[in-house]
Amino acid sequence: MKILILALSGIGDALMFTPALKLLRQSLPSAEIDALVMFRGTKEIYETNPNFNKVIHFDFLKEGAFNSLKFVLSLRKKYDASINVYPSNRKEYNVINFLIGAKQRVGVEYLRMNSQNLGWLNNVTVLENDETHNSQTNIKLIEKLLNKSFDQEPTMQISISDEEKAFAENYLKEKNILEKDFVVGFHPGCATLKNHIKRRWEPEKFAELGKKLIKEKNAKLFLFGGPEEEELKSSINKMIDSENSYVIKTEKFLQSISIMKRCNVFVTNDSALMHVASALGLKVIAIIGPTNPHYIHPWKTEHKIISLNLDCAPCFFYSPKPLTCSRTDVQFKCVKELGVDLVYNNICL
Repeated sequence: MKILILALSGIGDALMFTPALKLLRQSLPSAEIDALVMFRGTKEIYETNPNFNKVIHFDFLKEGAFNSLKFVLSLRKKYDASINVYPSNRKEYNVINFLIGAKQRVGVEYLRMNSQNLGWLNNVTVLENDETHNSQTNIKLIEKLLNKSFDQEPTMQISISDEEKAFAENYLKEKNILEKDFVVGFHPGCATLKNHIKRRWEPEKFAELGKKLIKEKNAKLFLFGGPEEEELKSSINKMIDSENSYVIKTEKFLQSISIMKRCNVFVTNDSALMHVASALGLKVIAIIGPTNPHYIHPWKTEHKIISLNLDCAPCFFYSPKPLTCSRTDVQFKCVKELGVDLVYNNICL
């Protein structure tokens, strides 16, 4: 059997498919399981996953409509089944799944905007459930494809090579990070498409939290984020203004991940790195505003959700619509009024 996993929607979504992937491989040990990815970070993570035979990287956004169509048609009729990882509630993903031409086209039937986004092009579907984690929904997709049920829910999977481990060891040695040090990782960024930048806790609050951790806990701070977040990390680092604060910048994504492994606790917005931290088994402090925590809470690791639990939350569910706030008093109050002391106290409990 030849199966293609369509992990086009981002790093975090790709990671949340890895528990289902493990079960799929266990059930079909001799199958050819390939992945199609759009983001380079996803490519790095998936290429180290032993449950894949091949990872195909194609940047649909960069290549444009004509080249993208030509590429998708080059894959046509090469697979028995194709799976849109959850969540992928966009018509473009469903069209790609359809054009690949697999006999079994697997995807979620969304509770919102499913028809408008051509969800009916998939012919093996599972109904979305707002009460379950994305990893559990992905497992349901595998169960539907294989017509069997599983009594286990694996952890998310990231493999770190010996070379990357050595890179992290050298970095920590250069920065004089000792075994006894209390190391706190920050990820102050998140996706920006569809107005999701509004999910971010303010940089000034990350800086205030960092100062407090350094002063009261003698913490060492590591600021993580992608290439597009360099300015954000640098501005927070300047506000903290301490030799105990470090901006993590590496050539490869897995090098940053290998450094993340050293963190005693990881403070993050709802982001891909929240899921990376979960896969590494870190203690995660997740700052959650408009998102449904049932979908995305840190998976199979010690964690705390920091939320104001407003009556209007959660207000974001999976659809192509941009993130909006209906409040008339304070826009995105769920994030803007979430205080530093609340986060600090949960770190230090």
